[in-house]
Amino acid sequence: MALLLRRVLGALGLDPAVFEDVERDRGATWQAFLVVLVAGIGAGIGNAGIGTGAAAPIAAIALGTLVVWVTWAALIFYLGTRALPEPTTSADLGEVLRTLGFAAAPGMFRAFEVFGGMRWLVLPATSLWMVAAMVVAIRQSLDYSSTTRAVQLAVLGWLVSFGVALVVGFLLARPVS
Repeated sequence: MALLLRRVLGALGLDPAVFEDVERDRGATWQAFLVVLVAGIGAGIGNAGIGTGAAAPIAAIALGTLVVWVTWAALIFYLGTRALPEPTTSADLGEVLRTLGFAAAPGMFRAFEVFGGMRWLVLPATSLWMVAAMVVAIRQSLDYSSTTRAVQLAVLGWLVSFGVALVVGFLLARPVS
């Protein structure tokens, strides 16, 4: 438990050494899973009662967060090793899963959105924090020497994800005849 806590604190501090440690430790996959799960629970708590209609169940948001984590890691792995590799790039999917899992650590603080008026501050702050952690995770897991390349990959991954979401949304929104 102490190792997990040290790693979470290091990920929150954007410490590249922690992401390197997690990358190498195949046993840290379950720890990364737990970090993503707790971040998803935080998001679920933060969204409780927000908006009109019924609040989304915390469990559904946490499960969705896990699905997005695995999908995002697979996309980043594929693009990072095929579309934007550096000469030093050497990674497997597990390494990317673990580092991106720990990059979700700031999402735990999304639970504070539930307190009146805090959403406008907490959501952008945690989102930017998670993006910064994701860039460090990408740089370390894909053995990039350039932070710029990690940012480029994150943006490319986001564009691909956004494009797929648009297509899926368009297909699902079409009336069935």
